[in-house]
Amino acid sequence: MKLLRSLILILICLAPAAQAANLVFMIGEDEYLTWETLPEFAKGDVEPLGHKVTIIHADVADKSHFPGIVEALKDADLLLVSVRRRTPPKEQLDAVRAYLTAGKPLIGIRTASHAFALRPKDKLIDDKHANWQEFDPEVLGGNYSNHHRGEDKTILMLSPGAEGHAILQGITLSELIGNGTLYKNTPLAKTTTPLLIGTIPNQPSEPVAWTHRYGPKQAKVFYTSLGHADDFKEPAFRRFMLNAIAWALTP
Repeated sequence: MKLLRSLILILICLAPAAQAANLVFMIGEDEYLTWETLPEFAKGDVEPLGHKVTIIHADVADKSHFPGIVEALKDADLLLVSVRRRTPPKEQLDAVRAYLTAGKPLIGIRTASHAFALRPKDKLIDDKHANWQEFDPEVLGGNYSNHHRGEDKTILMLSPGAEGHAILQGITLSELIGNGTLYKNTPLAKTTTPLLIGTIPNQPSEPVAWTHRYGPKQAKVFYTSLGHADDFKEPAFRRFMLNAIAWALTP
């Protein structure tokens, strides 16, 4: 464990420099333990770089309620979303929309591809809540439809033309492995820049990480379907996420 922590600290020191910023982590999902892994990542990897991280968890009693998100986004420099099928009060989702419309950057991991989307048979709790069914194609540039079954780990390879991208700087691809099921995201919007492709046995390859731009002010967006709890145990993944944060914060 001490060796692993030493390696992570070395990677932190090698990560691309970015000006100290206010980051907001919005967390509301029940599957991948990001309510534990993201605060640990913030404390161990992000805050040592000088950034301030505000963690906004979904309310235990009302899983679509994110207390403090409206206030936190007022001076946020970056929003990281790990949310799955939640329908926040309108003023909270409006705050996310306003944040993005202002041209500020967003990072989405794993279930962010269906963060605010209802299933076809689901309905809103009441007219005080809201969904954003097109968040994935509009903001992320994705096309999530489901995920493959099974326990196969995802083997990752570079997308054509992704060599040298800042988010991949210092990453040894053989050390970056998808521990969760492979998401079905094909086809991506033509306006995306694919970075990583994932493969599992006997299935078509799928995009696993890409960048996008959203809105008139071209807010910088990065998404990856990685983010399983075991991914955060890998120094290569943590470095990957640090790179994404640095890229998103770069004007």
